[in-house]
Amino acid sequence: MRELHVAGIRSGWRLDRFLAAEVTELSRSRVQNLIRQGHVLLNGKQPRNRETLRSGDVIVVSVPSIEKLETAPEEIPLHILYEDEDLVVLNKPAGLVVHPGAGHQTHTLVNALLHHCTRLSGIGGKERPGIVHRLDKETSGCLVVAKNDVTHRGLSEQFAARTVEKVYLALVAGVPRKKAGVIDAPIGRHPIHRQRMQVSDSGGRAARTEYRVLRSADRLSLVECTLHSGRTHQIRVHFHHLGHPVLGDKLYAPKNAQRYPRQMLHATKLGFRHPQRGGQMQFEAPLPEDFVDALRLLP
Repeated sequence: MRELHVAGIRSGWRLDRFLAAEVTELSRSRVQNLIRQGHVLLNGKQPRNRETLRSGDVIVVSVPSIEKLETAPEEIPLHILYEDEDLVVLNKPAGLVVHPGAGHQTHTLVNALLHHCTRLSGIGGKERPGIVHRLDKETSGCLVVAKNDVTHRGLSEQFAARTVEKVYLALVAGVPRKKAGVIDAPIGRHPIHRQRMQVSDSGGRAARTEYRVLRSADRLSLVECTLHSGRTHQIRVHFHHLGHPVLGDKLYAPKNAQRYPRQMLHATKLGFRHPQRGGQMQFEAPLPEDFVDALRLLP
């Protein structure tokens, strides 16, 4: 348990921002989770993340001990692009779920990482150790994993600040009218089909995708996408909204899915500053065979 007192210089700050600055071993997302779970008291009462602080406020933080990890290590091959004592960058194959969840308790990336690594960061809890960000099950490509909490926090801050370079390749239906552009459209959850997201001006969160068409044929295009936000299914939703859904996408384009083994989306490049050593790092994941085969349809 830790007690903090708000000085006048921090008056007017948001509670989650204040705690992330004062309790340096906790990321802002971890702080927000602790507040939601009732582990933070503000003047003896349970607050909200957005609570505005005043001079003299008293905050009590109780960080629960990390639960014993129940997810079992599994010997699953990993394509490692880079590894040091702080992090691992890998090329995730399509078909591999990132972390355990409903319907996927085993055979996940986390199971593979627990076999490969002697330790992972604990910020993600017992089911998501080391997981800083994620890729959809059917999306392949670059993904970074943190081995300790300091690295996890540093990477999380870069993702939140949108300073991480995230470049994808996508095969989409048809040929976009503009060969390059920016899709700036908020994304929210579909009100009826809860597994789906949609472009929504009401209640949606800001989402921005920059794209350029690299190659095209009569009925399909290879598009390079740079993400300037990290919304769920962002590229899939944005291109479905444009009328050019990602090929093979069973959720947003079921009619074109049958001809392709999975949604044709690959996280080709990932760039970030090393949280411990400093210096910019960039990685590129080679295209998997199924994507290369699909590209043969293009001139």
